[in-house]
Amino acid sequence: MPVLQFHLVEGHYSDEQHERLLVAASQLFADVLGAPVDRVRVFIHLYKPGLAAIGGVPASREALRAPYFEFVVLEGRPLEHRQRLLAGFTDLCVDILGAPRELVRGSTSTVHPEDWAIGGTPASVLRAAEIEARARAAAAGSA
Repeated sequence: MPVLQFHLVEGHYSDEQHERLLVAASQLFADVLGAPVDRVRVFIHLYKPGLAAIGGVPASREALRAPYFEFVVLEGRPLEHRQRLLAGFTDLCVDILGAPRELVRGSTSTVHPEDWAIGGTPASVLRAAEIEARARAAAAGSA
């Protein structure tokens, strides 16, 4: 289920940087969530420099490295995991893309398992045991 999207300005990064980012982000996602990497989906969306602005300055005028990322996880993932991913994906943008840390932005969204489909079947059905185990662990942690 984990899905991550990087939004980058075209021409600011090499194909090799794109590939390194995709592979490293996939592995980080799997490691933090304890999920098989084959469940992870990572995408890079490229925007023409004339169709993006950083701090009000069109990217066609300034080669600022200011990536934005967003990721989706199923509801019930611990806050600690989501925050580790926010920090980890930021680190990857800094280390791989050379982006200044202060210019990297990111967000996370959670989706109810009944609102996410895997092969057309709700995750609440396919991942019921995993979802229940996370709920038990969360309840035990707060007790």
